[in-house]
Amino acid sequence: MRLKVCGMTKIDQLKELEGMGVDFAGLIFYKPSPRYALNAGLTPDKIKAERLKINKIGVFVNESAENILKIVDEWKLDMVQLHGDESPRFCEQISNHITTIKAFRIGNENNTAYKVFPYTDETDLFLFDTKGKNFGGTGEQFDWQQISSSKIQKPYFLSGGIGPNDVDKIKEFCKNEKNLFALDVNSKFETSPGLKDMNLVKKFTEEIQKIN
Repeated sequence: MRLKVCGMTKIDQLKELEGMGVDFAGLIFYKPSPRYALNAGLTPDKIKAERLKINKIGVFVNESAENILKIVDEWKLDMVQLHGDESPRFCEQISNHITTIKAFRIGNENNTAYKVFPYTDETDLFLFDTKGKNFGGTGEQFDWQQISSSKIQKPYFLSGGIGPNDVDKIKEFCKNEKNLFALDVNSKFETSPGLKDMNLVKKFTEEIQKIN
């Protein structure tokens, strides 16, 4: 099972993720976020100096295409995650340049299939997160069965309040869910916003990597 650790803000922790074999690191480029990469002191030069091989995913919320592509080039991002109200046409525009993930915030409406259908051909992957009042993580989980019942036919990241104690739940979910591409974790592995408990991340990574 692939793993993405999002909201990374420290260069040394990015290096540790790479050493653990974590597949993806999320860098947030949404200024109101407490994990905003530039506020945390990360810079393109620091990233380049370490020659990190881990896949870097830039997370954007209702940003202009011009700024997204500029940051993609400056930071040498491998993928883009669109976590706002971006239209299918906007997603297509970005995906013409770089692998693009469209995030959807899932609540109790049970309308997942209806929400994602217009984006099926315009983006490369989906990401499902828990719906909250604001953009960004809530630290809570939505009902994963909403995905299964929607019969999503596209690879996706599963996000939203996934924590160290969810390994068994993930294993059970994976038994009948063939399109789950990767897990996306964040706040449940933090000591403070943007600062990860790397011992927790390491243990979780080892357990998740055993899931086929």
